[in-house]
Amino acid sequence: MDTSSFSCGFAVIAGPPNAGKSTLLNKLLDCKLSIVTPKPQTTRKKITGIYHDERCQIIFLDTPGIMQPQQKLHESMLAITRRTLEEADAVIALIPYTKGAEPFDIDFAAELFNAWLKPAGKPVIAVLNKSDLVSRAVQEKAESVMARLFCPASVISVSALEGTGLKQLVDVLVPFLPMNDPLYPEDILSTAPERFFVSEIIREKIFLLYGKEVPYAAEVVVDEFREQHENDPSRKDLIRCSIVVERDTQKQILIGSGGNALKKLGKAARTDIEELLGRPVFLELFIKVRPDWRKKQNLLKSYGY
Repeated sequence: MDTSSFSCGFAVIAGPPNAGKSTLLNKLLDCKLSIVTPKPQTTRKKITGIYHDERCQIIFLDTPGIMQPQQKLHESMLAITRRTLEEADAVIALIPYTKGAEPFDIDFAAELFNAWLKPAGKPVIAVLNKSDLVSRAVQEKAESVMARLFCPASVISVSALEGTGLKQLVDVLVPFLPMNDPLYPEDILSTAPERFFVSEIIREKIFLLYGKEVPYAAEVVVDEFREQHENDPSRKDLIRCSIVVERDTQKQILIGSGGNALKKLGKAARTDIEELLGRPVFLELFIKVRPDWRKKQNLLKSYGY
């Protein structure tokens, strides 16, 4: 590889819940790394995704959505975002278009730039997402307003869902990447271990299959990950996971009548886990009640926050 014209560096994706950060990462990599659901605050931890082409390697860092913290879990999630901003060579400020009176939430954008991005002192690319919701005229007006009010290094519009504008985003990022050599081989898409993605897949299914309360009160812990299939093709990999909730009523909802809800969850998660790993797995799910775990620092630390 000719590294004289090659660029490599870190780009953090920051923005409000449901801005499309995870969708953007997945579309850039053409691979589902970050879980995606219609509910806000799905992403709780930093997700690393590595983009490669012939001229650059960009280590994208997907972060939890920025919101007003309501408990210690949210505070821990926001601390993850602040620490991740410090690692960046450039920041993607991802702000979604809206169909209201204003094309995007100007108040949130002001908070994002003034309270989060300016203190970090990193070059900011303002990316207005969900451009498929508005006309090109609205986009041009919004881009002008964004540039005038916040003076980012660049302003572009994209649709992460449809994949439009993503080549331009990479083009804009390349000048801010400081290294000449790639940090990772071309076949590496993330630095996270398989067990992390297993827990994320299970969390995604909880968000998709259960109502409003349970997903936010649930955490998934991989207790055992035994790789058996490679050495003995007659055996499946064994994965045992605990789903932690705060109350007995949430446990009963997860289990469902006759255990049917938990069986449905296990089947949906196992299908995606096998697709991710490329091998068969035996998945066991256990429900544990840890009262108010989202408010207890020692439990949050043990769960990786």
